[in-house]
Amino acid sequence: MIHSFALPLDETLTIRGDLHLPRETGEKLPVLLFCHGFKGFKDWGSFPYAAEQLAQQGIAVIRFNFSCNGVGASLTEFDELDKFAINTYARELADLQALVGWLNDDRLPAAHLLDKERLFLLGHSKGGGDAILFGANHPQVRGIVTWNGIAHVNLFGEELRSQIARQGVGYILNSRTQQQMPISRVVIDDVDQNAAAYDLVAKVSGMRQPLLLVQGDEDAQRLVEGAKKLHAAARNGRLHWVKGAGHTFNTVHPFAGTTPQLEEAIDVTARFVLEHSG
Repeated sequence: MIHSFALPLDETLTIRGDLHLPRETGEKLPVLLFCHGFKGFKDWGSFPYAAEQLAQQGIAVIRFNFSCNGVGASLTEFDELDKFAINTYARELADLQALVGWLNDDRLPAAHLLDKERLFLLGHSKGGGDAILFGANHPQVRGIVTWNGIAHVNLFGEELRSQIARQGVGYILNSRTQQQMPISRVVIDDVDQNAAAYDLVAKVSGMRQPLLLVQGDEDAQRLVEGAKKLHAAARNGRLHWVKGAGHTFNTVHPFAGTTPQLEEAIDVTARFVLEHSG
């Protein structure tokens, strides 16, 4: 069962999402918010499939687009690059706050089936950073899962920073769509001015909630090493290695079918959420 929704934030910004529920349920379910990553979106590749599989384990899964992720009403195309250019961590954390507010106010679809007291966050790649930053500051969140998540919020190299310093905007190539994705100065300023507040290693070291790091051992080296750092610092953390897995657990967009690595990530995530749901 899938319920689609749109959460208007103002005249220009909207959070679009989909709620996945088991086909048959008569009781309230733990809720898992699924945060996509950089140059990601809720309908990317395996994400709808993963949400459906998690729902069949008895979890209400909400996959959604951050309001400035660059994907508009088309749901699958980067047709709002002007918004992508100003998409800060502050904006994404505000989006999560708004989404949780709708959950708490019973304004999401099938609200009678959503147990707001059993709230979990799942983030892929950069979305893992959002999940940690938001979850660490919100005791309502019962647990946090990252899939190949970042350990440092600064994703921007010196060449891009120099371009932004000179021109006010820099560009990152999207190798899939061949689009030049704009990054404005406000994005860099958000990272630099909030370096202490966005310190992911420090966040997990002080976080009381359980943390599950699901990491492919064939992902980029910085993410592999970052997972080790987060695990070493976490007060209540577990690091699960998925052998032979790359950044998207060996799946592609458009979705061409599941993989053993994705199934392992789904399985360990479901067990974590259900274990800590009480």
